[in-house]
Amino acid sequence: MRTAILILFAAVGALAQEKARPAFEAASVKVNTSESGSRSSHASKGQILISNYSMKLLLQRAYKAKPQQIDGPRWIETESYDIAAKYPPDTKDEDRDLMLLTLLEDRFKLAVHRETREQEGYAMVVAKGGFKLKPVEPGTGGGTNSSSDGKAVSFGATKTSMTGLADYLTRLMDGIVFDKTGIAGVYDFQMKWTRDERDDSLPTLSGALRDVLGLRLQPEKVPVEVIVIDHLERSPVE
Repeated sequence: MRTAILILFAAVGALAQEKARPAFEAASVKVNTSESGSRSSHASKGQILISNYSMKLLLQRAYKAKPQQIDGPRWIETESYDIAAKYPPDTKDEDRDLMLLTLLEDRFKLAVHRETREQEGYAMVVAKGGFKLKPVEPGTGGGTNSSSDGKAVSFGATKTSMTGLADYLTRLMDGIVFDKTGIAGVYDFQMKWTRDERDDSLPTLSGALRDVLGLRLQPEKVPVEVIVIDHLERSPVE
């Protein structure tokens, strides 16, 4: 009898947990066949509209992961999707990405496992001569922006931490950049560098990091938690 009661409570608990999983109130998912190079994401309190996002980008967003942390079939980088979804009333910000994960599990039958792998990456450390910035007062309005004309990259940061800078640099490098500076606080700064090492009118990225910030990237193998896709449908189900 005691065993039966415990089983009943376990089943009720599992059912309650399943019902409590964050999910969109309603959602439409379509394959994007435009072959456009542009993509967008617009969120408001009531809804989110995602246009032309590859499956890999959706997975990165759902898991708050970097590109190097997603391991799956090659098509996740080429197949793109449009999503229009409605948030339930009083949705918490931290639940929004979990709702996207629920959507991928429901509509694409996503199943994964996690494993730790050693990957080639970079440690962001203080360069010889020391760190060159002074912290600013933290607060709202922080962020980063970048632009490129194909040859040069301009990058601006407002109230940005070293961890935030490392996350941005990860998008540019062939491996994950880890902040190992030990520097706290947030900073404002501007950098500009050339993509062409033959162009000596501007520094390279390494030169800009050294000259403007007093930092450098040190190649090293790093342990990375990787999300491995076990199953994923290519077309969404209604």
